Amino acid sequence: MCGIAGAAWIADAAPLSPATLERMISAIVHRGPDDSGTYFSGEGRGTRGELENAGPALAPRPSPHAPSGPAAARGFRRRSIIDLSTGHQPLANEDESVWIVFNGEIYNYRELRTDLEARGHRFRTNTDTECIVHLYEELGPDCVNRLRGMFAFAIWDDRQKRLLLARDRVGKKPLFYRLDRGQLTFASELKSLLLVPDAPRRLNPRAIDSFLCYQYVPHPDCILKGYHKLPPAHVAVFENGQLAVRRYWRPPYEPETGSSASSEKPGFSADQWRQELRRTLTEAVRLRMRSDVPLGAFLSGGIDSTIVTGLMQEQSVRPVHTFSIGFPIKEFDERSYAREAAKHLGTEHHELVVTPNALEILPRLIWHYDEPFADSSAIPTMYLSEMTRQHVTVALSGDGGDELFAGYTRYLAVKFASRFDRLPGPLRRLITAKVWQRLPSGAGHRSLLRRGKRFLAALGESPEKRYLRWIGIFEESKRRDLYRPEFAAELGEFDAGEFLIQAYAECPNRDFVTRTTCADVLTYLPCDILTKVDIASMAYSLECRSPFLDQEVMELAARMPIEWKLSGNQGKQILLDTFADLLPPSIQRRSKMGFGVPLANWFRGELQQFLRDVLFDSRTLSRGLFEPSAVQRLFDEHVQSKTDHSHRLWALLCLELWQRMFLDSAEPPARCPSSHL
Repeated sequence: MCGIAGAAWIADAAPLSPATLERMISAIVHRGPDDSGTYFSGEGRGTRGELENAGPALAPRPSPHAPSGPAAARGFRRRSIIDLSTGHQPLANEDESVWIVFNGEIYNYRELRTDLEARGHRFRTNTDTECIVHLYEELGPDCVNRLRGMFAFAIWDDRQKRLLLARDRVGKKPLFYRLDRGQLTFASELKSLLLVPDAPRRLNPRAIDSFLCYQYVPHPDCILKGYHKLPPAHVAVFENGQLAVRRYWRPPYEPETGSSASSEKPGFSADQWRQELRRTLTEAVRLRMRSDVPLGAFLSGGIDSTIVTGLMQEQSVRPVHTFSIGFPIKEFDERSYAREAAKHLGTEHHELVVTPNALEILPRLIWHYDEPFADSSAIPTMYLSEMTRQHVTVALSGDGGDELFAGYTRYLAVKFASRFDRLPGPLRRLITAKVWQRLPSGAGHRSLLRRGKRFLAALGESPEKRYLRWIGIFEESKRRDLYRPEFAAELGEFDAGEFLIQAYAECPNRDFVTRTTCADVLTYLPCDILTKVDIASMAYSLECRSPFLDQEVMELAARMPIEWKLSGNQGKQILLDTFADLLPPSIQRRSKMGFGVPLANWFRGELQQFLRDVLFDSRTLSRGLFEPSAVQRLFDEHVQSKTDHSHRLWALLCLELWQRMFLDSAEPPARCPSSHL
């Protein structure tokens, strides 16, 4: 795994200087502390930067001037996982006409290498990275179709004067870019792009609206104007000053053109689905256990992480190292389940009790996440990553199981609401117009009363808009009430909900629960869950691998009928049936527990004054984004326990602190503002 950065430019565009490239990769040293390298190429010649920890004789230092004409610069920071001695980057093909910088892991690289060597390609390393270079020689940009793994990479083709950017199918690895007057810059993290001289830092109003809707900024947008995130399953080709972005993969929730409308494999019985799932997920785990460094697993004691750990233990000759953290508040502590799973599976278990210090970790969160990011479970994820990295370099996780196999409680709400839609019109209107308004608001974020009122309040919407209202932080009317008129005018007719609506459109012909899981796979999973885990783990140079998000597992789950996933009131039914031998009975029966922190209590207690000081500070108010009276109302209702606005207040706090760190300074910080990193 690595962090990458670089640029490509046409003949009359500004080149990227070696000094700037060094700054760009230095800002992401946490992604690759083991060694680094840079390379400039174009018009048949190149200059190469020395690899920090590889010895002085490998290559000369870069010349002070990048080559003129169409050219490219690439830099990387490396965390060594596979081929520890020779896996240095940037890396080239045999005649050095094709160069790559690569972040991620290709799990089928051994199989690819065998085929490529049979076709005459000569390998100089044992890395998965070199397989991509030779595969590109064979297939060009279509090489991504053969890759099974997580990746973000940039390939410069010196013959074609072409830069290829690519991102994996589900978005496990990030890739930002900016195109400006014939120069395309790219990097694993936005902070690297902001270190390019004269890089603008202008807020994108639409990104703010989307952030307050979803708690993240959806791709391809970025919090700053002119910057973009390459969406999952996309490639971008920069050639002759033009950038062409295209999609190369879709999860097969829809049947192939001309086939039956049924998603079920012809003739598949329940036993066959279970056998195929066991085989496919076992293989995904096996491939992700390929490593030349110690590896372990996150183990929360939930269904997904227990299954992944169990499959690891089945294929390991020694106890797997497993890791969990807990909190001194019972509602947020899963350690007892993790212990039970570890005992059942026979792992070597490690756990840590954490008392989160929000004031201490907030600067690290804001700096590492680059954009405003309001999923508060990033806090325990960072603590878990920090502890895990003290023992291993790679950790497998259960991410993706909820989205693929209908594990979230909200999918039950979707199922019940679909039944409501079949009621007679007068009865539906009576319920939506009268009943929910008479219910009092619940003060707790997870209170049944609060969730019940939220469920009923949205029943009158279309199914897609209803789901958006359920998952959103600020629903549309609350966002519009929050905005100052001048800021609202900048938004115009922009509709943040279109991001989710377009995801639903990818799967128009299945039942609505399946359509909703598809929408989450395309939106919430890459933009929230995988962003959270990648950034938190990379902050400590820990690599996380997700077997549930293997291409073949995802495609199998996409084709699977909903009846095998959501049976009665039980989600993940096929996981429970298929892997019952790995799951202790208490874990099979347990309710889902979110991986969170007690925000509501913090904002009524130890963080109340800090929150007040930030949200109502003159610097905050002078930005002209929000009506002070609307923010005051949220604050008062929360601290007085009239309702729980903790996640809304957290989003506003993260947004303001991000602006202070990345916009208010003369230059964004190139180092994390914490002594811990």
